[in-house]
Amino acid sequence: MKEACGVVGIVAPGRDVAHLCYDALFALQHRGQESAGMATFQNQQITVVKDNGLVSHVFAESTLRALAGSLVIGHTRYSTSGSANWTAAQPVYRSAGTSGFALAHNGNLTNTTHLAAEADIEYTSMLSDSDLVAELLAREVERGTTLSDALRVVLSDVEGAFSMVILEANEVHAVRDPYGFRPLCLGRLGTADAPEGWIVASESPALDVVGATFVREISPGEMVTITKDTLTSQQLLAPAEGKQRLCIFEFVYFARPDAYLMGHQVHSTRRRMGELLAQQSDVEADLVMGVPDSGVPAAEGYAKISGIPFGQGLVKNRYIGRTFISPDQNERAKSVRRKLNPLKENIEGQRLIVVDDSIVRGTTTKALVGMLRDAGAKEVHLRISSPPFMWPCYYGIDTPNRDDLLAANHSIQEMNDFIGSDTLEFITLENLRAAVQLDGECCDACLTGTYPAPIPVTLGAVGSRW
Repeated sequence: MKEACGVVGIVAPGRDVAHLCYDALFALQHRGQESAGMATFQNQQITVVKDNGLVSHVFAESTLRALAGSLVIGHTRYSTSGSANWTAAQPVYRSAGTSGFALAHNGNLTNTTHLAAEADIEYTSMLSDSDLVAELLAREVERGTTLSDALRVVLSDVEGAFSMVILEANEVHAVRDPYGFRPLCLGRLGTADAPEGWIVASESPALDVVGATFVREISPGEMVTITKDTLTSQQLLAPAEGKQRLCIFEFVYFARPDAYLMGHQVHSTRRRMGELLAQQSDVEADLVMGVPDSGVPAAEGYAKISGIPFGQGLVKNRYIGRTFISPDQNERAKSVRRKLNPLKENIEGQRLIVVDDSIVRGTTTKALVGMLRDAGAKEVHLRISSPPFMWPCYYGIDTPNRDDLLAANHSIQEMNDFIGSDTLEFITLENLRAAVQLDGECCDACLTGTYPAPIPVTLGAVGSRW
């Protein structure tokens, strides 16, 4: 399963925005590790630099010095549609208008085939849904439409998830889809009395690292436009009926633990998941351990409620990317031992409660349990801080085939047998919702099969749930 991307937009006259953007993208590296890129504006010209690799590999000091200007957008990418090669890296650029524009996108669109057909575009030649949107915007701008109006026209027909930042001459726009599937927040550089600029980013830690103050989250359907002198907001798209639908897996796995989403710190939410999971479970054990990183707060909460000591059982190699979103399944399995190494003295002869955030295909979990057995664990009791992942997501997590989801095709006992654990238990959906402390304000379609936004039958519809 793959998560989408991280986006940043900064307007800060007199500041070195390229270095600010670099730091912000570094804070969002967990959201995408295939490629990274930036686009800056100066002297009526947009400059784009992007490449495959991590942020630190793509941008050398000399590259950052060359990216002059007071406006910048940035992107870290993991592909959920289109190619994973260099040409699909973002921001994408179009030369339409006076200086052109650049666009960076977090999310996944669900009606690209229809949009391309309506515009007589051969979508197979497009690199991604982001490229398709950029092409549609460019056509509107070439007709004499302003980019702001073009965004309204084009995005009104778009379905799916999108948090976008768009750079044009002297302006940065940030817009979020009507459901608010993917996060996007606003921060101020400087103080209210002495402002130095503004930043928008996928997660609040990107604000913290550049010294910005969190102001608020961008609302579903809202567009914020930033110039060197002003910040304006408009409801570009009507919000979807009902409540916001932020992806619940942002709390379970994707977001950094120090991020704030909808008024809640992710770390505290994950601790509550562990506390409620412990109330469900009744098993004797010697040690509660979490799978780094997102399983650790839940393990702390589990230990607190259960009274079983919390301890470290795995050491993480910090230079290995997230196996959950590795592009290749064989690589995911092999990378478990590259990424995690057991603390044998803590594990040997112990009855372990191992808390992890999710099971998707089961490949990495099976390898993990085998590694703990090899290290001498007497028993391994798996506790998962999300319910069984049973349905594909089309809003920014790439699980297009239900056959790939272990829980969709096997009972919990069958999953337990396949993985090789002694017992296996998942948090209930009710307890997960209680831990997040939001009343129906999250999308949990991957757990329930109930999708808040339309899903075309051609994407694999099954029964009335679609």
